[in-house]
Amino acid sequence: MIMVEVLSILAIATKELRQGQTKKYLKKLIRRTEIEDGLKRLDKLMQEEARMATAQVLKATHTVDDRVREVTDKVIGVDNRLAGVDDRVAGVDNRVAGIDDRVAGIDDRIAGVDNRVKTVDDKVAAVIDGA
Repeated sequence: MIMVEVLSILAIATKELRQGQTKKYLKKLIRRTEIEDGLKRLDKLMQEEARMATAQVLKATHTVDDRVREVTDKVIGVDNRLAGVDDRVAGVDNRVAGIDDRVAGIDDRIAGVDNRVKTVDDKVAAVIDGA
């Protein structure tokens, strides 16, 4: 639309130049409002174009803002889930520590049994040697 107005203004100016001398053209140009009207229409179209572009940028900005909010909500959800997982891992860690303590106790008992078996083995060897 803007280009149409620019071409229209150029066409009027070219037509006037072809019809006579430059002096005549300037006199007509001062008296005629066609070019002036065309320039006003061009200015109005350019202002409208600028408003439309601004509206499109605003719409795109709102769309981006909405998507960022959605992502933020999802990140908060993930963070909450991770906090739950962290609590569960801490519980598992406590249970593993308890199992470790029990295994250490069993290890001590096995060492005691091993010592007794060795003592019995020594006695059996003494009986066999003394027999």
